[in-house]
Amino acid sequence: MSALPQRLGEWGSRLGRAVRRMDERRAAAAASAEQDDYGKVSGSPTGEGAPDPGEDADAPRAADHVPAPPAYAPAVAAKPDPAAAVPWGVRVAAEAGWRLLVLAGTLWVLMRVISAVQLVVLAFVAALLITALLQPTVARLRKVGLPRGLATALTFITGFVIMGLVGWFVAWQVMENVDTLAKRVQDGIDELQAWLLKSPFHVTEDQISEIANSLRDAIGSNTEELTSAGLEGVTVILEGLSGILLAMFSTLFLLYDGRRIWEWALKLVPSAARPGVAGAGPRAWRTLTAYVRGTVLVALIDAIFIGLGLYVLDVPMAVPLAVFIFLFAFVPLVGAVVSGALAVIVALVTQGVFTALMALIVVLAVQQIEGHVLQPFILGRAVRVHPLAVVLSVAAGSLVAGIGGAVVAVPLVAVTNTVVGYLRTYSREQALRAAVVPQPAGGVDPAGTPTDEPAEQAPSAPSAASPTTAQPGATA
Repeated sequence: MSALPQRLGEWGSRLGRAVRRMDERRAAAAASAEQDDYGKVSGSPTGEGAPDPGEDADAPRAADHVPAPPAYAPAVAAKPDPAAAVPWGVRVAAEAGWRLLVLAGTLWVLMRVISAVQLVVLAFVAALLITALLQPTVARLRKVGLPRGLATALTFITGFVIMGLVGWFVAWQVMENVDTLAKRVQDGIDELQAWLLKSPFHVTEDQISEIANSLRDAIGSNTEELTSAGLEGVTVILEGLSGILLAMFSTLFLLYDGRRIWEWALKLVPSAARPGVAGAGPRAWRTLTAYVRGTVLVALIDAIFIGLGLYVLDVPMAVPLAVFIFLFAFVPLVGAVVSGALAVIVALVTQGVFTALMALIVVLAVQQIEGHVLQPFILGRAVRVHPLAVVLSVAAGSLVAGIGGAVVAVPLVAVTNTVVGYLRTYSREQALRAAVVPQPAGGVDPAGTPTDEPAEQAPSAPSAASPTTAQPGATA
């Protein structure tokens, strides 16, 4: 009986130790759960805030003193992206603005470069215009059977000989009639002086003499300026001769080797844009050729009919005036006004008011027929440019490069219009072609199921590089 109490005591102590172990485990589990909840609240995926193994467990930590936010606290909204805060219209304006600035800077640099080499640019453009006029003759001679070199030489020599003869004829006519014209101008001034003395403006002979003396004094006091202007005129003549020689050489090479020059220029274009440029080039050349040939024909008709009218009215220097009308016709709008005004002034000074009025009627009638009948019929729709574009382009060309710029402004606008229209159509066709997805050969639908229907073919794009026969110097 003495052993029973001892065993009961051992069993009670074991039961107490088991209870204490269960309490310790329950407390450890609760502490672990509380630590996990704090790590989730603080945003740390690993439960930041737990003591490091190397730290003292009794040391105070800052994370222990930061209370977790309550469940009813409102969520803080994130700040929006700055780009999204800008209005859509402002963003579009900014995108377009910096691109326009880049384009304006590029155009400014290009204009500065053109101004620095203005003589070379004008000579090459003149060579292009002359080549557009002479190239069909080379093509016809090649069809007859002449070699390319001989056809080019004959066309080049004949064309420049004709242009030289026209210039010599104008100079000869002016020199032959300058004395007669000066005498008639002096007679016209005397008649004007007599009319002023008898007019109701009450102009006295002393006032007329005073005006004449003032003009003589002005000419005498500006002798140095006139001399310097003469020296500048010599420089201009030398530059003009250099430009003429450069234009002649450029025309010769464009007539003989224009196609290979164009093919070499295509190699400078990026490969992605090369098909479009190759298609736009021949169309631009056809537009330029049509413009030059049509302008020459219209100018010739104007010169013949206005010259005949001046000859019938007995206006002196009718033939040189007709040649001037022909040359000024290459400057649209402005050239017709200047040449017509020159013819009317000569008729007024030499033949009187009635003859000048008749000359004005002849000039206006011929120019109206030209503008409403000849140009639409001869030039056609290929080179039709709006009158506002003509006026603005001529004004801009004259400001940039003088008379030469005014001459080349309108054909440049016509060619640019043709190129832009073709590139727009070409890009639209390329986009449509890319939008059509062809079915694979063998009739397999996107799901992989074989079908018996033939595959849909994408529309083939037009060959852009094929029409190369219209390039400068290209012959059939």
